[in-house]
Amino acid sequence: MKQIVEFQDLGINKDYQDAWDFQESLLAENIAIKQYNRAQEKEENPEFKSTKNHLLFVEHPNIYTLGKSGHLENMLASSDQLKDINATFVKTNRGGDITYHGPGQLVGYPILDLDNFKPDIHLYMRNLEEVIIKTIGDYGLKGERSKGETGVWLDVGKPYARKICAMGVKASRWITMHGFALNVNTDLRYFEYIVPCGIQDKAVASLKRELGIDLDMNEVKQKTKQHFAEVFDVEFV
Repeated sequence: MKQIVEFQDLGINKDYQDAWDFQESLLAENIAIKQYNRAQEKEENPEFKSTKNHLLFVEHPNIYTLGKSGHLENMLASSDQLKDINATFVKTNRGGDITYHGPGQLVGYPILDLDNFKPDIHLYMRNLEEVIIKTIGDYGLKGERSKGETGVWLDVGKPYARKICAMGVKASRWITMHGFALNVNTDLRYFEYIVPCGIQDKAVASLKRELGIDLDMNEVKQKTKQHFAEVFDVEFV
């Protein structure tokens, strides 16, 4: 039986902190359900509740986010420069180093209870990568994994290797949050103000730059949802 995933598109220009708070609320709801179920195990006639799986899509205003294991020196812009480029900066609780979110970038936040799937973070990350590999494959691009570097890349092992999708997650009691950021029509100049993901020797890419055209974001969203459903074997409501 397929798992059900509740899908919500939070739209464009969604404040990063607001989206983060919303993720935290969904995470907290699931943790409360797990705590309830654990207490029910001691009851004579237990009544168990099911946790809920979610997938959120969003586009944020210009913002740089630093993961809990990241290095502040990878933020190259001063506070004055951030004002000049109409961007903000925040430290977050996901894994990974620093990245950029902004208009034209599809950000996906899966809030999944991996106990409903398989409690394996490594497998979960590889599955997220597979969703993006399949999505950009629909546009004729060969997405790849780079050993020891999370995310989806183009031309791995070549001098012009570049990342098209960054990933960083957090899991609590096997419930995930945060997720992926696929550069669709993203203004890649914003990446010049950071060392993306803390990786010095590789560039970034977008579907727009690779294909030379503006992409229909709604089309990209639909393809991403479709491949998410295939890879994770779920149904959306």
